[in-house]
Amino acid sequence: MCSGNKLVCVLLAVSFLWACGNNKNAEQEKGKSIILKGLYSFGPEVKSFTDCDEGREYWVADSAKNLELQYTNLGFEKPYTPVYIEVEAHLVKSDTSTVTGGYDSTMVVTKVLKVLKDIPEGPCNQ
Repeated sequence: MCSGNKLVCVLLAVSFLWACGNNKNAEQEKGKSIILKGLYSFGPEVKSFTDCDEGREYWVADSAKNLELQYTNLGFEKPYTPVYIEVEAHLVKSDTSTVTGGYDSTMVVTKVLKVLKDIPEGPCNQ
């Protein structure tokens, strides 16, 4: 197949190996769960999380189907009131063509560990 042009063969091989390596890294990143602690705000148009340690802001996707319910059950009169949360999640690149594009990444919540109406002392309560 590559008997005519060795340079083309080498470039194809390098491209193939690079693509395979990147897919593997992407797969590993998708499955990597982390524990995040910070402030969560929920309302009709915004679902956001701010990591209190780093100050990064993330769009929130509630795959656990539990975070929004727990937030709503706290009984706030107004939407977007921040609460302190601790969740197990993984981060994915935000879609720049949607509302999530303005955020560092999208935080996909897989397990809710804690939701507190009263924000504890520390970096989140400043």
